[in-house]
Amino acid sequence: MELLENGVEANELQDSILKMESNEIEQSKVGIMRALVEAEDPSAKEVDNFMIRRFLRARDLDIEKASNLFLKYLSWRQTFVPNGSIGVSEIPNELAHNKVFMQGLDKNGRPIVVIFGSRHKQNNVEELKRFVVYTLDKICSRMPGEQEKFVCIADLKGWGYSNSDIRGYLAALSILQDCYPERLGKLFIVHVPYLFMTAWKAVYPFIDSKTKKKIIFVENKSLRSTLLNDIDESQLPDTYAGQLPLVPIQDA
Repeated sequence: MELLENGVEANELQDSILKMESNEIEQSKVGIMRALVEAEDPSAKEVDNFMIRRFLRARDLDIEKASNLFLKYLSWRQTFVPNGSIGVSEIPNELAHNKVFMQGLDKNGRPIVVIFGSRHKQNNVEELKRFVVYTLDKICSRMPGEQEKFVCIADLKGWGYSNSDIRGYLAALSILQDCYPERLGKLFIVHVPYLFMTAWKAVYPFIDSKTKKKIIFVENKSLRSTLLNDIDESQLPDTYAGQLPLVPIQDA
């Protein structure tokens, strides 16, 4: 028994040492990447190390790939969001759909976002992209402490062909993956109709491997139990028999 306990302690110590070494390597690469991107674009000095680290992690700590992605992001941000933020007056049609809500935190302290897919209608794709940026910026601004990720519930109840918008889905996916990497913690897709799988097959090849691992299709019979594994009932949206009312993203 004593040998077993000693063995467990040794393994824990080894894991702790490996984690410390990994963190040191990561921190070193953050410093190197910061120097590189600041030399290319001085506006990089305005971002914190957490953002640099997210881009690094999105590219498996490959400094060159992460730097290229980050510099593209800075250029995109300066062009697409020249005023620093998207105003509600720029996305009136998307807000009118009343399809995105935010309320509560999961057990890891990550904000919970709920999207109702059946309320989405094909619209001007540029306005949709502005809405995606508006939504992601709002989510990020509401993250507590040093939390960096959010959890999303995509509810497809009532989803039909009129809601299918492959072009819009791909535009939103591109912004999430390329401009807000390592922000999504987990995506629950619930109340999935068979029709949706046609759209899913068109979008799936464009989802990167890291994002794919965060996606969970939930069966109706296990919906509540699955959500409760990650979200306490006191924080679960009332639409799933929880205790918190949903708040529209513009009011969150």
